[in-house]
Amino acid sequence: MTPHRKTPYRACAAFFVAVLFFLSASPLPARAAGLTIEEEKKLGREIYEKLEKANALSKNQKVVDYIRRIGAQILAQQQQVPFDFTFNVINSSAINAFATPGGYIYVFRGLITLAENESELASVMAHEIAHANARHINSMMEKSQKLNMAALAGIIAGALLGGGGGAGAAVAMGTMAGAQTMALQYSREHEEEADRYGMAYLAAAGYDPKSMVDFMKLMRRHEFYSNLVPSYFLTHPGTSDRIRYLDSLLEARYTAKGKESIVGGFRRIQVEMLMEERNLEPVLTRFRDELKKNPSDVNALYGIAVVQAKLGNTKDADANIRTAVRLAPEDPEILRDAGIIAYLAGNYPDAVQFLRKAYQANDADAETVLYLGRAYEQTGDYFTALELYRKALAAGIADDQIYYGLATAYGQLNNPGESHYWFGTYFKKKKKKDSALFHYRAALGQVPPDSDRAREIRQEIETLQKPQEKPPVQHDPRGPSRTRRVP
Repeated sequence: MTPHRKTPYRACAAFFVAVLFFLSASPLPARAAGLTIEEEKKLGREIYEKLEKANALSKNQKVVDYIRRIGAQILAQQQQVPFDFTFNVINSSAINAFATPGGYIYVFRGLITLAENESELASVMAHEIAHANARHINSMMEKSQKLNMAALAGIIAGALLGGGGGAGAAVAMGTMAGAQTMALQYSREHEEEADRYGMAYLAAAGYDPKSMVDFMKLMRRHEFYSNLVPSYFLTHPGTSDRIRYLDSLLEARYTAKGKESIVGGFRRIQVEMLMEERNLEPVLTRFRDELKKNPSDVNALYGIAVVQAKLGNTKDADANIRTAVRLAPEDPEILRDAGIIAYLAGNYPDAVQFLRKAYQANDADAETVLYLGRAYEQTGDYFTALELYRKALAAGIADDQIYYGLATAYGQLNNPGESHYWFGTYFKKKKKKDSALFHYRAALGQVPPDSDRAREIRQEIETLQKPQEKPPVQHDPRGPSRTRRVP
């Protein structure tokens, strides 16, 4: 809790909070006519598809699943919500989170790495869920009648791609007049409502309501000590006033302390996100500082080892990851990366040992399967390597390197037909047409001409040899002799 203010302020705050408590006892306020629920869902889907097409969404399924579990924990305590919520992580170091129409909630990688515990992360998500439930974007749409759904989808996707500022914001500003874009900023009333309901959601879910204030104070400190203003402030104005307001809510209503962790594993999720940063030197410094505070911090050791391996320092990475394995001998992720680092260091027997244990714990992890197969190949056990690659293929593990592994394993087992076939498939996936055709033709000469494999190869060759469709020609209205290709 923050220290009490002078008595006159406390009296005003108490009256203000009492009024808000009366309002919070009633259902979410009805909105004037605007987008229908179905239109919001459609708009939200369009924004999601733009972000997906731009490769902006994190493909780290463990982190995405973690965020979705927190979202489900918050939603489980709500009696009625207008949408089937969808939670995703945007792969950006910006400190931001955003609710788009239709119940789509986006949390940025940078915000996850800034939070100090799971409850602080949940507080941001609860706030964004409140924005969605209250249909605040719909309310903003009503203030700008010239906005159509396609334009709004582009504006919001552009802002999200830019983390709330920078290039993405420029894209948004270029989409329409500045005055219209400014209408897409949350008002003070929107923020107060989202804070009020968000804190209620957080407490009902079992989290510590104080974490909402703690995280906002953390962001404010970040603003003071960083050259970059956190983008979360750009879409969530009036931070100091909101902190005072939330402090008043805590003192008057949310006096019971909740939990900092419910889903669990927050620190590992942070490590996963930090290791995806482009500039790894500051990440390495952060992990080292954490290790100085606690020499037995297995997550810090793990993070240091993986970052060192990415930076090419395999020797130190190997030493640190082995220490992490001694501290957490059954952790499948640490075992997996210990195996990968051993493989990169050329220690193939140890790589097999680590990766086999990781595979026994989680046989659906693509990297574990791939590197275990490679390690077996390097030790001369091509049959086991091939068996692993086949299992990965049957399980639907989406990794082009699996095809490459199949090709090399078949080659080592003196099966040129299958080796060339899988090399052809690998290069087809990589969109290298000439290399794919070379290997498919070579494979065709090595398999029985009437076999299913031969028919499949001939189909692949026929597909690859089809001429690409030319873009349609448009006539230039300035004259019959001018034509141009559609870009």
